[in-house]
Amino acid sequence: MTNGPRSVVLITGASSGIGRETAELLAGRGHLVFGGVRAPATTRPLAGVELVAVDVRDDVSIKACVEEVLKRAGRIDVLINNAGIMLVGAVEETSIDQAQALFDTNVVGVLRMIHAVLPGMRRQGSGQIVNISSVVGFMPGPFMGVYASTKHAIEGLSESLDHEVRAFGIRVVLIEPSYVRTNLDANAAQAEGRIDAYAAQRRRTAAAITHDTSAAPEPKVVAEEVLRSVEGTYRMRRPIGRSILLGWLRRLLPAGLFDRGVRKAFKLDPSSGAAKQRTQA
Repeated sequence: MTNGPRSVVLITGASSGIGRETAELLAGRGHLVFGGVRAPATTRPLAGVELVAVDVRDDVSIKACVEEVLKRAGRIDVLINNAGIMLVGAVEETSIDQAQALFDTNVVGVLRMIHAVLPGMRRQGSGQIVNISSVVGFMPGPFMGVYASTKHAIEGLSESLDHEVRAFGIRVVLIEPSYVRTNLDANAAQAEGRIDAYAAQRRRTAAAITHDTSAAPEPKVVAEEVLRSVEGTYRMRRPIGRSILLGWLRRLLPAGLFDRGVRKAFKLDPSSGAAKQRTQA
């Protein structure tokens, strides 16, 4: 425990899962934590955390949230972009409306929050932005393709932003967990356009994902990595658990061998001969 708040922290998506665990852990360490939730009045209280209303899809809500935190604390030292939604299904099965809604929350929502806090961080000459990414931010996510593309976008946004704001004393961090047991996976939305051609493969892949998720660690492991990013030595990429090994394999293995490993892990059918010929052409 520390004597008094060490940092003023604003975290989105604090009502459950990774966000809730992270907010309570940081507050327990003595940080002044504001937990952004869509409905504070109906959110179960978080120990030591001050709840504030925020909807990352709404500019007015975000502006009001950041102004409230600045009014009550005078500054924001750390922004943790954790709010996000999940979508499962083949890319072809995913409607444009679903894809747009996913990007509006997972990518544009992050961008909105960044826009809201950066002016204050620049004025104070310091700050940290922590973006919760995923293992599918740097590798394929079959039957999670649109969700994976939002996490790939966050990776590119984060790396680019870090170069832009470093001169102002601000750094950006990517937290890259693999599967974690949260309601995000259990309550994931399904792609709207079910196509029979994908049905058998979708079932096998979904079963593989469910199996891996059921054996995955609790959100606490992600919260602990966020804590290390806030209190410890700066490092941009912070993979967790299996993400560490998968990151190394992605960099070191021949592309074909890694590709076969992905297909095996997701219980995907072997590529057809025609597809192999087109790939080699």
